[in-house]
Amino acid sequence: MKYFLFLLFLLPITAFSQTNIPVTDINKAVYKVFTLDKEPDFLAADGNIAWVIDNNNNRIQKISTGSDEPLIIDTIQGACAAPVIAFNAVWVVSCKEKSVYKIDKNTGKIIAKISTGVADEYGEMSLAAGDGSVWLLTDSSGVLSRINPTTNTVQAKINVAPHSYCASFGYGSVWVTNTGTNTVQKINTKTNAVVATIAVGKKPRFLSAGEAGVWTLNQGDGTVSRIDPATNKVVATIAVKAPGGGGDIAAGAGKVWVASTNVKRPLQTINLATNTVTNIYLQVADNGKIRVDGAVRVSGKYVWNSNLRSKKVWVFKY
Repeated sequence: MKYFLFLLFLLPITAFSQTNIPVTDINKAVYKVFTLDKEPDFLAADGNIAWVIDNNNNRIQKISTGSDEPLIIDTIQGACAAPVIAFNAVWVVSCKEKSVYKIDKNTGKIIAKISTGVADEYGEMSLAAGDGSVWLLTDSSGVLSRINPTTNTVQAKINVAPHSYCASFGYGSVWVTNTGTNTVQKINTKTNAVVATIAVGKKPRFLSAGEAGVWTLNQGDGTVSRIDPATNKVVATIAVKAPGGGGDIAAGAGKVWVASTNVKRPLQTINLATNTVTNIYLQVADNGKIRVDGAVRVSGKYVWNSNLRSKKVWVFKY
């Protein structure tokens, strides 16, 4: 019996279906709402500022909690993927040009365009920044490119598993979801080598490193996997009911935030202590009738959530 309990303790926590999860009306909880003339999708946040990419409209806009109108609008042909703000710049992928644009985060001026390739022609990807570099998956065969932000050149190409699209930096490493093999790979930034391959849920796509874990949104089964970055093992699997394309995940403000296309769960939070969904944010008046999609990011005391279907960006303050 003791042996059985010991084995049980070593196994990852199994996902289970939750009921009676508290629902919060987004319209009552929100701090600020932006209504944009196009469809806001991927975004990057920096405190009370965010840069938002239009869905297939070749633009990226800078918005601020201190203004009702966009501060800057830049035209980037084929703008796609989740951008990242780092090294005093905004880094944006162009799927059309298979390049990365470097934009001054204060003025919006285009500083450089770097030819890289893109792993997913539809742009369902994310960039990462850390250890003095910008990281992007640039070939579906399994290539992670490391960009030097000083020279604006690709300084290394790292072989990873095929069909890898999204990257996140945290705990001194780069983490990459391998959608084709249902795994996550950990890359040592000192050696540019894969040091761990970790089995997670089905079709992991977007991920976030922070809040005591590396968290993957698994589009194949609608779960979130929590990886312990010290042991490189999955320690929890949470049923967030967010299967299918789209969606996003972000760790911050003491929680994990999951955006999805599930009309009953457009935005939800995971409790770090219990590994359970503890709140669902919903436009109560709509009663889950409107399909949503978008991104979620946490920066400072703000949580940013885009909804391309309603042409809105919600900002929550904590």
